[in-house]
Amino acid sequence: MTTPIAAIVGVGPGIGLAVARRFAKGGMDLALISRDMGPLEGFRDTLAPIGGKVHLYECDAGEHVPLAKVFQEIREHQGTPDALVYNASVMKEVPASRVSPEGLAREFRTNCLGALVSAHEVLPGMRKRGRGSILFTGGGLALKPHHKLASLSIGKGAVRTLALMLAEELEPEGIHVATVTVDGFVQPGTRLDPDTIAEEFWKLHRQPPGAWTREVVLSQG
Repeated sequence: MTTPIAAIVGVGPGIGLAVARRFAKGGMDLALISRDMGPLEGFRDTLAPIGGKVHLYECDAGEHVPLAKVFQEIREHQGTPDALVYNASVMKEVPASRVSPEGLAREFRTNCLGALVSAHEVLPGMRKRGRGSILFTGGGLALKPHHKLASLSIGKGAVRTLALMLAEELEPEGIHVATVTVDGFVQPGTRLDPDTIAEEFWKLHRQPPGAWTREVVLSQG
């Protein structure tokens, strides 16, 4: 029996690393994707004692051809992911009246389109197996957009909509799609502690068919 694989796109020291740690504790091998290989090497050292194999892939989630190639490498070297967690985003403080079309399009590639590309890459294998989890890190800006964070608000609104549409489409095929909507600042020791958020991702991955949740909203209050 092969070890299940979790592919995590956008692995930083907060939610991404916490999710990787939780899925490793759950007995899964990891495929970690980040645009900066330097921190990834340190994360591997942190995760290695937990158990499971940890493979690292350097890629900007907004670059969709390289991202697709990374998933090809994952399939060739590790196998088809059983879980996908898309955690990549770009935040720039630019108000709605001043955000440029070029800037919005560039950031949208990471904030939403990379999630779609990643989902497309894991879906054939999941459909063949008739099971799998596709989970997105959402944000409170999807529910309460902020004019000073125009690009990210639009991206988080779009990725939430994408998650809910994919959930409706794919649930009959045995594939669970959901978003963890994080409404507030992620800070250790609070209700939005990275490990608390990671536990919600794990719960979604482990939910049995028929009891699937499409969205979990976490807030400070």
